[in-house]
Amino acid sequence: MNKIKVLADNLANQIAAGEVVERPASVIKELVENSIDAGASRIHVEVELGGRRLMRIADNGEGMVRDDAILAFERHATSKISTLDDLAAINTLGFRGEALASIASVAKVELVTKIEGEIAATRVVVEGGRLIDVKDAARDVGTTISVRDLFFNTPARRKFMRSEATENYHIASIVTHYALAHPEIAFTLTNNGREVLAASPAKELRERAFQIFGGGLLDSLLPVSGGRDYVAKVSGFISAPRERRTSKDSQYFFVNQRFVRDKTIAGGLIEGYRSVLPHGVYPVAFLFLDVPVEEIDVNVHPAKTEIRFRRSEAVKDVIAEAVREALSKAGIVPNVSEQTVSSVAPLPEKFDKELVSTGNVDTANDGTIPRSPSVEFVDRSPIIEDQPAFELLTATVSDTEQRLDEISRAFEKAVEIRADTANVGREFPVDAAPKSYAVLPPVNSAEKLAKSVGVESISGAKIRPIAQLHDSFIIAVDDEGLLLIDQHVAHERILFDKFRRKETERPIESQNLLLPETLDLTPAQTEAFQLIEDEIQDLGFGVMRLSGRTVAIKSIPTDLPPAEARNLFAEILDNVEIEKRGNAKSTLRDDIAASLACKAAVKINMKLTPEKMQWLIEGLLTTSSPTTCPHGRPVVLRLSMKDIERGFHRT
Repeated sequence: MNKIKVLADNLANQIAAGEVVERPASVIKELVENSIDAGASRIHVEVELGGRRLMRIADNGEGMVRDDAILAFERHATSKISTLDDLAAINTLGFRGEALASIASVAKVELVTKIEGEIAATRVVVEGGRLIDVKDAARDVGTTISVRDLFFNTPARRKFMRSEATENYHIASIVTHYALAHPEIAFTLTNNGREVLAASPAKELRERAFQIFGGGLLDSLLPVSGGRDYVAKVSGFISAPRERRTSKDSQYFFVNQRFVRDKTIAGGLIEGYRSVLPHGVYPVAFLFLDVPVEEIDVNVHPAKTEIRFRRSEAVKDVIAEAVREALSKAGIVPNVSEQTVSSVAPLPEKFDKELVSTGNVDTANDGTIPRSPSVEFVDRSPIIEDQPAFELLTATVSDTEQRLDEISRAFEKAVEIRADTANVGREFPVDAAPKSYAVLPPVNSAEKLAKSVGVESISGAKIRPIAQLHDSFIIAVDDEGLLLIDQHVAHERILFDKFRRKETERPIESQNLLLPETLDLTPAQTEAFQLIEDEIQDLGFGVMRLSGRTVAIKSIPTDLPPAEARNLFAEILDNVEIEKRGNAKSTLRDDIAASLACKAAVKINMKLTPEKMQWLIEGLLTTSSPTTCPHGRPVVLRLSMKDIERGFHRT
């Protein structure tokens, strides 16, 4: 007897539904994409009971004739592609031809559609993959699809659905994404008859962002514009450092107006913010990439939320450059691309002695040497004639350490610095070198020798601070060797234990704000707020709901700086585990305590007195976990005497 059988169409569709229909929000995504592809200028989304009872999407797109309306429920039926070559040039959102068939196999679906010029619309009813009825109906030009009783015939799938509030959160998030991607389309979202989102057609992304997020966020947005031909064009907005989150929920990425979740784009964004935001903190971002269709593959995931770039590293670099340029134009980071990097390549073969000056450095004939008030260039070619390709650069830096780092990075991009051990210790003629002359010998890194510290190794230890490194790390010693302590996360651990101890003993103390802070919540944040509205009062926040999606923060936890109130409140709504909202109070309290500690802790680049350093060390040793911060990062690194002696080859 044969073991291999061809699956029935209905069973095959239900298997496909397991890939396409992950949750109600997946249905909303597929149907909204179809409406956009149909050229709709108005899309209305209606849900009941988190999508379990009803999901209805109505649009004013081009509609379908009767035969197409029936055929649309067949598997692999699509109007978007017809040949194999079409797969290499996909410019629509829906194209796989599986969505409607998969949805109809696990729900009760009604489609009503009409094209321009037809007298009557067509109504098609499909339940559990079976065609039930086809007849005339009444409606304007466009399409309405109603999906009822999702997973009614697959109880195993239905029981894995989350709470109504959780499903509403995901639905609101999906609609928000596509409302941002298409400002020209009017979007409305109603939940159990209550309007969650109403966005009229907008002229540009900034106006649509105002409709969804309100003016508070808009004031912190910086425009992004850049990219390269044949790689990617980048546009959109990013947030100034003051508007930040502790999760990536407020990052919206689109490729050719397709909503995606992509590590390449996220990596480019974070690279652009390098040295601007601390670890574990993320910017708000609305990034749109226009990429040649032949440079991407959108057919790598059934839900089409993932994408593959042919040249992912080039795309990442383009995004980082565009983000860095936006921050530079806002005065947040130095304009390195214009002042140094672009102007140092290529370097002239020889430095002319006329370039030597202690004030401004004049450009050479080819205009390749940048200006800097703190750099002194000296011709060393007669001394190192055995290395004709290597020019020795000597710098006397009187500016800040930050300026030195900028100059160093710029030159490292243009010339590979090679250490010549033969020149180490060589004596140079007095008239050939300035007093500040310094040879750059190779230095072994201590990266492999420094180790994270275990609790037992510092318990009861007498630790003595001796200095600060870059006003960010405390250099200390104990009987075993050298310690490097991150001052921010050390203080963060101290405050976290303090806040968490208070929470278990009594409610967090509050301070009233002189003027309430108003905050416009996103549709997804609105759903989250409904879940934790009662608990948030116990956590030190006094919040009053105003009209629509606007809330007023009247009081905040005592240790929280008032300027951080808006950010922290938004982080609470964004950062709490979605699946645990409303039923994990201890988790929520830990998140609040960690956020409060991070906001109130001393920052990097902050000078500390010896007394303050000693206080931090003593306080750290009394905490529940002195070697790790609340987010799991190390607080202390050790370089033991044995490691130091081994590094100097003394053992």
